[in-house]
Amino acid sequence: MSITDEDIAFIYDLFGPLGALSHRKMMGGLSIYSEGQIFAILSADGRVYLKVAGAFADALAAEDCEKFEVENGRGMNYWTLPETALDDPDLACNWARRAIDAL
Repeated sequence: MSITDEDIAFIYDLFGPLGALSHRKMMGGLSIYSEGQIFAILSADGRVYLKVAGAFADALAAEDCEKFEVENGRGMNYWTLPETALDDPDLACNWARRAIDAL
């Protein structure tokens, strides 16, 4: 799957309240920035991940979120956005702000 205009519109609807959003297509997915800082990605398979640092990963793990892993089993510092936030821009932005603050 490649990122479509509809996928990009979804991301802007979801995280729009953060303001100053931008994006860049990369490696089949989408990097998402707030005020020039990457805070999330949209994978080629349509999953939204937040960039994590420190204890914020524990908060996402407690929400049954999943760590991003590539085919060789190596992980990256990205965890899925909680399912409950995927159709709730206010909740999604709360999680995104926590991600940005942790960075």
